[in-house]
Amino acid sequence: MAELKGFLPPRSPEGRASLVPAPPWHYSGDVMTIEYRTDPLRVAALLPDGVELAEEDPGAVAIVWADWQSCSESGEELLDPVRSQYKECFVVVRCRFEGETYSRCVYIWVDKDFALARGWYQGYPKKLGSIWMTRPVSVGQAGPRLGPGAVFGATLQANDRRLAEARLTLTAGSETAGFVNALPMLHSRWMPSIEKGNGDALTELITMRSRDVDLGPAFTGEADIRLFDAPGEELTALEPQEMIAGYWRQVGATFDGGSRLA
Repeated sequence: MAELKGFLPPRSPEGRASLVPAPPWHYSGDVMTIEYRTDPLRVAALLPDGVELAEEDPGAVAIVWADWQSCSESGEELLDPVRSQYKECFVVVRCRFEGETYSRCVYIWVDKDFALARGWYQGYPKKLGSIWMTRPVSVGQAGPRLGPGAVFGATLQANDRRLAEARLTLTAGSETAGFVNALPMLHSRWMPSIEKGNGDALTELITMRSRDVDLGPAFTGEADIRLFDAPGEELTALEPQEMIAGYWRQVGATFDGGSRLA
């Protein structure tokens, strides 16, 4: 019997049927980040056993919209754009594990199956959604030019329900694009046992950080965000209590694996 090939399911004789090829995976995209503060106890409720709140600004949250183009090492997906382009919206908090401070994604929605599969492998708790964000332009009048006064909007929907909407008005250049999502990621990889009542067959706490990071100019500004209740969602538990700021930046990076912590 021939060995089945492929990095992720479905595995097949040639391996081409796999949802995604093996890493490294390269990413380039536009990223809009909205940071605010919520009740730290709501953040703590989302952390697994052994992981604690960050000591500084424990209620800080970032909701990030991103419009990505991505590919594997061969770059073949770039010539078949439906396999390389996707959008996502993800929610990040900060936490501590064994004395180190990390960023942690607690919710995330994407609009393509290959991005969903990559995320589950990495430990991102991805779900399918509909994500839209204003694109900047360098010609014409059908979009904002990057700089003070530019206004961007973004929305998140899932299962035909609006979950979040945001607005960002740029006011100045910035040295950073925020602090909540600026640390190595601390993720959980879980898979329940097929035997009922036997807990999890896979339980890993892992960390990872991108390499070959390439950053465009960052901009900051005044931000506003609204969260909405919906069946099957708990995002409104992280209701904003105080806005911090919004940011816009072009980002390039490569993912090529992580490390198992526990």
